[in-house]
Amino acid sequence: MNEMKRIALGIEYDGTGWRGWQTQPDGMTVQDQLEAAIRQFTRMDMATTCAGRTDAGVHATEQVVHLDTGLERLPVSWVRGINSYLPSSIAVRWACEVPGGKDGFHARSSAIARRYRYLVYNSPVRSPLWKNRAGWVFRPLDLEWMREGAGFLLGEHDFSAFRAAECQSITPVKTMNGIGIEKQGNLIVFTFEANAFLHHMIRNIVGSLIVVGKGNRPPKWMKELLESRDRSQAAPTFMPDGLYLSRVFYEEKWGLPQREDVFP
Repeated sequence: MNEMKRIALGIEYDGTGWRGWQTQPDGMTVQDQLEAAIRQFTRMDMATTCAGRTDAGVHATEQVVHLDTGLERLPVSWVRGINSYLPSSIAVRWACEVPGGKDGFHARSSAIARRYRYLVYNSPVRSPLWKNRAGWVFRPLDLEWMREGAGFLLGEHDFSAFRAAECQSITPVKTMNGIGIEKQGNLIVFTFEANAFLHHMIRNIVGSLIVVGKGNRPPKWMKELLESRDRSQAAPTFMPDGLYLSRVFYEEKWGLPQREDVFP
C-alpha cells in the first residue's frame, strides 16, 4: 500500500427518493450510495466526509467530500470509476488530490462559505415538470416586499427563530453574506450565501419570506422574527423540494477544480 493521500470529490445529486446525505442503516442515503460505489470501484471500504449534510429530498449541484486512500488513481479514473457504480441520480463531477493530515484540506472545516438556492414555482397551476425540484406557491408573490424583508437578515445574527429544534450546531449565530431574490419566468430563485447554516434555516426563512410575499405580513416582520429568537413565531418549515446546495467556497490554495456556479 502506498502513502495515504486525500482525494476531494465534487458530487451532484437529485435528492428525490433519498433520505438525505448522512448514512443510515437502510442504506438509502446519498452517502451510503457513494461509499458503496467507491467500495465496488476500489474493493476497499472508504469513509467520506462532506462539506454539509443535506436533508431528505434536498439536492446538490456541488457537494464537496473528501476521502483518504493509499491507492494510486488519476482524477479521471476516480470520476469514471465511481460513476460506473452510482445510480443515475448521483454523479461525481470532478476529483483531485489535496493535502491531507492535520493541517490539510477538510471538506467541512476548510469551507469558508456556502451557497444554497431555493426554487419556487409561482403559478396558479402546479407544474408536473418541476415536481420534486421546486416548491410551489399558487398565489402571486411580491418580490420587492420579500427583498425588503430579506434585507433584515444580512450580517451576523442569532438565527434561533429559523432553527430546527433538532439542530446540533454549537451556536445559532451565523453571518449571512448575501440574499438574492430573482424571477425567471414562473420561477422565483432565492439565493442564500453565509459562512454556515443551521438545520432547516433556509427552508424556515423561505417559508417566512413567502408569508411576506403574499402580503400577509409586512417586510419588517422578518426583523421582528429575527429579534424574537423564537422559532414558534416564524412560518412552518417549507418543503425540501426546491432546495439546492449550490456551491461550497474554499481558499484558492487548495486548487479545487470547481465549476462555475451553474444552475439548471
